[in-house]
Amino acid sequence: MAESETVTLTLETDEATDELEVPTALIEMLAESEDESPPEVVGDIAMFGLAQRIHSATHHSEGEVSDEVADAEELTLDLFEERFGSSFAELTGHSH
Repeated sequence: MAESETVTLTLETDEATDELEVPTALIEMLAESEDESPPEVVGDIAMFGLAQRIHSATHHSEGEVSDEVADAEELTLDLFEERFGSSFAELTGHSH
């Protein structure tokens, strides 16, 4: 692929980094506006994915979840709402 066909994003913490190469056309397709940057688009998708995963682990797995998992869900959903201005339940139509 030609370089202009993809964008490389870097994910970074204090201890590690990772690079993610994605098609530019996909980023443009998923952007909510022309002003939304590739990191914002991927950040939104990551937050949705993380919220879905913790929700599934908390509400759709067998048995009781640990306090640690329940606390992680609560924090994730708070951060989700802070980012999007609406709750996970409101944006997905899925609540318990």
